[in-house]
Amino acid sequence: MNRLKLIAFVMMALWMGTTTCACSSGGDSDGKTEQKPDQKPDQKPDEGSEETPEPKPEAIPGPSANRKPGIDATSPATVAKSLGLGWNLGNQFDAHNNGDPSETAWGNPVVTQTAIKAVAKAGFTTIRIPVTWINKVGPAPDYRIDAAWLNRVAEVVYYAESEGMNVILNIHHDGADSKYWLNIKDAATYEKVNEAVKAQLGAMWTQIAEKFKNKGNFLVFEAMNEIHDGGWGWGTNREDGGKQYQTLNEWNQLFVDAVRAVGGENATRYLGVPGYCTNPDLTMEHLVLPVDPANRLMVSVHCYDPYTYTLECNFSQWGHTAAAGKKESWGDENHFKTLFGKLKSTYIDKGIPVYIGEIGCVHRSNAADEAFRLYYLEYVCTAARTFQLAPVYWDNGSKSAGRECSGLFDRASGAFFNNAEEVVNAMRRGVYGEGADYSLDAVYKKAP
Repeated sequence: MNRLKLIAFVMMALWMGTTTCACSSGGDSDGKTEQKPDQKPDQKPDEGSEETPEPKPEAIPGPSANRKPGIDATSPATVAKSLGLGWNLGNQFDAHNNGDPSETAWGNPVVTQTAIKAVAKAGFTTIRIPVTWINKVGPAPDYRIDAAWLNRVAEVVYYAESEGMNVILNIHHDGADSKYWLNIKDAATYEKVNEAVKAQLGAMWTQIAEKFKNKGNFLVFEAMNEIHDGGWGWGTNREDGGKQYQTLNEWNQLFVDAVRAVGGENATRYLGVPGYCTNPDLTMEHLVLPVDPANRLMVSVHCYDPYTYTLECNFSQWGHTAAAGKKESWGDENHFKTLFGKLKSTYIDKGIPVYIGEIGCVHRSNAADEAFRLYYLEYVCTAARTFQLAPVYWDNGSKSAGRECSGLFDRASGAFFNNAEEVVNAMRRGVYGEGADYSLDAVYKKAP
């Protein structure tokens, strides 16, 4: 609006006895401001108009407004599209103290329906609920799961279902670093240990499947989380002649058999199977897909590459425009095109869906570094969509900046942390954007 028109506008308002307040669009009640569109040169109004229209807010791509939970099994591409953009309820039901699970053990409040509603409203269409069971499971031979714990998990599954979200439910830290009962290091060494592990794993998945046997195919079961011997893929797994890989393949087959045997919706629901440590390369090299009469398996991998940037926060920048010394020496844009391309040719092109059960990048304390974080997440999500993979962001509930601080939402109120709305919008563009404006090449050119 030019100055003369502004004066005329104010005089007209005073003449009419009204008061006019100029407000910026996109603000919310918490004082946060939505991401603004690119500024355009001033344009003259059409002849006969009163004033130049204000620019419209940027249209952030998102899921269909009338979508319903559930997975379209037509192809791996439709599976990925059904899962859409995912969100991890991290450091909640996976939290524990010395094997005693509690959803508040690691500092998050009890999660509410209000919070899950906010996650869905923000544009997430799948929620992964990591669950640690350890001391919530009774002794052999029944391995009875604590009813109150299972019921509380089921309550949160219902929260997500009622908001139209898909759910991925798993056994999480029970296998962490081979410290607890799901110990692949000892199971690969001692047959007696392996038999005990398989007995408990089968009993637990039978109970979980029974609990949810009437829930539709919006609910996915994921066998386990990051199974390894404590070396994160660089331990004795590389020198034991493949014993740990073979053991994990046995566990995955047992998981599929146990769930399918319960019947009901479990007969055909999608099941997620992880490779060793959920490392994409180790998965492609050593995972033997279980035999599944329903042919409804998905491969689960995780990707925080390069982790020294995304998790450890040792570097402040990422990508082809990053300054030397401020970025890791590997893991730039071409890395993701190569890695995701390999996953596509190994699985997707053969009819096997893949989801990235954990991606992420920690919050930075200044706008310049945060700009690279936004670029990283948009690029990775765009690459995932390009290669027909579904990404699931790891939110651990931490609103601080730095190492392991990747929170987006308050678990009680559902309020955004920091610039989380901007972060979510970057990922939404990557997952839901269509057309030339949302190609990998277009995102690449937007680097800070």
